[in-house]
Amino acid sequence: MKREKWESDFNSWFNDVLSDAEIMDIRYPVKGLYVWMPYGIKLRNHVIGIIRQLLENTGHQEVLFPLLIPRDVFEKEAEHIKGFEDEVYWVTKGGTSKLNVDLALRPTSETSIYPMLKLWIRSHTDLPLKVYQVVNIFRHETKATKPLIRLREVTTFKEAHTAHESEEDAEEQIKKAVEIYKEFFDELGVSYVITKRPAWDTFAGAKYSIAFDMLAPNGRTLQIGTVHNLGQGFSKVFDLTYETPDGDQEHIYQTCYGISDRVIASVLIAHGDDRGPCLPPNVAPIQVVIVPVPFKEEKVDVNKEAEKVQDELEDAGIRAKVDDRDLRPGDKYYRWERRGVPVRIEIGPQELKEEKITIVRRDTGEKLSKPRGSLIEDTNEIFKEIKNDLKERARSYLEDKIEWAEDLEKARDIIENKQGIARVSWCGQKDCGQKIEDETGGDILGPEFEGETKTGKCIVCGKKTKTPAIVARTY
Repeated sequence: MKREKWESDFNSWFNDVLSDAEIMDIRYPVKGLYVWMPYGIKLRNHVIGIIRQLLENTGHQEVLFPLLIPRDVFEKEAEHIKGFEDEVYWVTKGGTSKLNVDLALRPTSETSIYPMLKLWIRSHTDLPLKVYQVVNIFRHETKATKPLIRLREVTTFKEAHTAHESEEDAEEQIKKAVEIYKEFFDELGVSYVITKRPAWDTFAGAKYSIAFDMLAPNGRTLQIGTVHNLGQGFSKVFDLTYETPDGDQEHIYQTCYGISDRVIASVLIAHGDDRGPCLPPNVAPIQVVIVPVPFKEEKVDVNKEAEKVQDELEDAGIRAKVDDRDLRPGDKYYRWERRGVPVRIEIGPQELKEEKITIVRRDTGEKLSKPRGSLIEDTNEIFKEIKNDLKERARSYLEDKIEWAEDLEKARDIIENKQGIARVSWCGQKDCGQKIEDETGGDILGPEFEGETKTGKCIVCGKKTKTPAIVARTY
């Protein structure tokens, strides 16, 4: 399928997808807030279901904390509040009465969760503790808002929080969190780069931050997942201690990691073409649409056969739908292609006579004639092929967009003209980083957390380096 508009007019393409595929309605009368539509919420729930399962399988337990955080609690961690002070919404009245204590709408939940951890953690036998929640958060975004990408209400905020006895245990959890996210994004077929963010782009209150970024066709990277080592910064502020086996009191070590609505955006973007999204079968709200194709000259009931096919698919756990509306088949094809349904089955008189079905792949448009008797086996096999092909296409696209730059001019060319990602040698110093950003028009995402090492010289100061850094335009 063509990807010309997807690449040349991405912003328009993205807004059209949200509308035409009925993912979100962006007409809500508050800037930065949007409405999930039924089809979109199903997509969202399937995506969230994957990360939920991954977390549950690795010992995390789901919790749900309140939205409101008292000002005195929120302001306990000075570095944290400084990082969010321009983004916080405050509730100051209840009805017509002024509140005794202002309440923040959570921009993230560290300061609401950690006072409770003080009550939950008493001994080393309570550790490690691993919890997560899926909630909404609020940030007074001052930049231009964009649905799913830059919001004032993030409605799909998954945050995990862990507590450990030692620094080594926390470091090990960071590695495990990165692996969880790798498995998650691989399952979605979304390709990414992983970087250790520079000090000035580290989560407020954290020792360091690791981020996953994908590349949109307009040359901007989208941060789609973060992992933070919090050290003992928050535990000392909130006095989060545990009793050691020797009876001493020690502060816990903490980590946290999150994703947001951008995960849904990443699926739509990574697997898009000029007709809309090509949804991977594992997250598609409807995996198979069945379109009866009657002919007036033929007195056969194709609708009845379509319903039988739907029943068989559903009995096998496949999400299927018959489109028997009184419309031309071409109109139906167009509608479901715009919604990204991975597989279309066409049933007409000829298929009935030959005891076959016609299967059409959304990602390639390929038409396949298959025996009616192997419906389930063939459908599941095609699902696997679509999922793998979409993942490979996304991987190939990203790899083609990442290039080495030996100097600032080359880095600028990669970022501006090729709308790609520049891999550079950088010494890690802020002054050199600032010059790289100023000269290239990109942002330093940081050294690559994983991947190749290459000895080189900083493209600004000439100091020897080993770990490449990633530079790109960002949202």
